[in-house]
Amino acid sequence: MTYRQLQAVLDGLGSAVSAAEAHGCLCGALCAREGYATPEWVGELIEADSPGLDGQAEQVLRELHEDTLETLRSQEFEFAPLVPDNGVALEERVEALAAWCGGFLYGVGAGGAGASPTEVSDVGEILRDLGEIARAQLDPQEAAEGGEEVFTELYEYVRAGAQLAFDELAALRLARPWTAAVIH
Repeated sequence: MTYRQLQAVLDGLGSAVSAAEAHGCLCGALCAREGYATPEWVGELIEADSPGLDGQAEQVLRELHEDTLETLRSQEFEFAPLVPDNGVALEERVEALAAWCGGFLYGVGAGGAGASPTEVSDVGEILRDLGEIARAQLDPQEAAEGGEEVFTELYEYVRAGAQLAFDELAALRLARPWTAAVIH
């Protein structure tokens, strides 16, 4: 699935969340909790009064959820954050990568991981770095002086960091079964 395809689905659902932020949220939650399901993710993306999820949108989101989990689990390092491709202006890609990182951090929290992930190996440092990248903005001067190279380095760091977080948090995910809160 491409960034534009996911954005079209989210727009059709009336979501205020960008495709990059939505994918980051999914990835962060998958890192934090075993069994994070598509309906939970969709609940994070759309308002209760949204037009609703039709069969096609539901299938697209379920497939993205499954594909993302599969690539995170893969030992082939196939995982990639969903951001616009290189044909899109650098400024938009930087904004999308920042939104992806913000979504990832939200997903870790929404996934029920609490403070524990920061205590796992290098995960705390990765989360802090993603917090910094979430505030990234493109400086026009930097864009003219190697902005593409800097973006590529950040993108690869985010890609590797998310994969490492998923791998490093495996024991935590399995040791802390999550149960939904019961509201009376």
